[in-house]
Amino acid sequence: MTLTTRRSATPAAARPVKKGRRRGARFMTPPWWFAAPALIVYALVVLYPSISGILYAFTDWSGIGGKSFNGLENFRTLFHDDRAVGSVRNTLLLTVAIVIVQNGLGLLLALGVHSRIKSRTLLRVIFFAPAVVSPVMVAFLWKYVYNPDPHSGLNGILGAVGLGGLRQDWLGDPSLALWSVAGTVVWQYAGYSMVIFLAGLEGVPQDLHEAAMIDGAGRFQRFRYITWPLLAPSVTINVMLSTIGGLKLFDQVYAATNGGPGYASETLSTVLYKQAFVYGKYGYSTAIALVLALCVAAVSLVQIYYLRGREVTS
Repeated sequence: MTLTTRRSATPAAARPVKKGRRRGARFMTPPWWFAAPALIVYALVVLYPSISGILYAFTDWSGIGGKSFNGLENFRTLFHDDRAVGSVRNTLLLTVAIVIVQNGLGLLLALGVHSRIKSRTLLRVIFFAPAVVSPVMVAFLWKYVYNPDPHSGLNGILGAVGLGGLRQDWLGDPSLALWSVAGTVVWQYAGYSMVIFLAGLEGVPQDLHEAAMIDGAGRFQRFRYITWPLLAPSVTINVMLSTIGGLKLFDQVYAATNGGPGYASETLSTVLYKQAFVYGKYGYSTAIALVLALCVAAVSLVQIYYLRGREVTS
């Protein structure tokens, strides 16, 4: 009796494919063909200038002519420049004020227009409208509101309601200029934060509130133990956006005060702009831009780590 041993043939389709080969084939699929033009434009417009900027930060380039490598000299100048150090302080103070006040006011507005009042749709439009206006136009509008004349703008309103003693030179006083700019930014973007909080409030199940009311929970208790934990994703988005916007704020500061009076409202972005386009120190300004980008990235990563953890535990 002859025994014949058969070899089980493995189909070619069932054979394992190397990961590198599979990934290479994936990049040749039609979806990547459609994405390729956009990726090429993005690489030319964003990636290449960004990488070049990192290299220019280590040179003494003036924007015209040649450049020479100067190592870390631009960064040493930055950290020993009183004007730049003061702008870092102003940027951080401005960011903290914007994050706290803008999001607090946005949450209050969201809670207000989320109620059953008849004019809630109109109020939503009114509160959100400033967010779609150009920041430069908003800055010039508020320059009139902050007019130092006692009979114009905010000072005129204070005098009309019997609070003339509170009249100030809002943009001319070094102790008030930075906070006046912060007020402008909060006025413009509080409605934007409101819309994001509204989206979060729409996702809170009404059944939970009804059950809590049956158990005797008051309005504050329902907000503390039901609404606030479920708003964690909205809080993450709003805090991230307002923080990044505050750290790189330029338009409103430059249009309203140009960093003045003196250097009272100077931020990193305005210092960067002036060093490049006023003094012609492109290498130094690029070093400032690199430090600003690293600060924004570091703060954003810390916030993502903390706020995402809060979302999981909520």
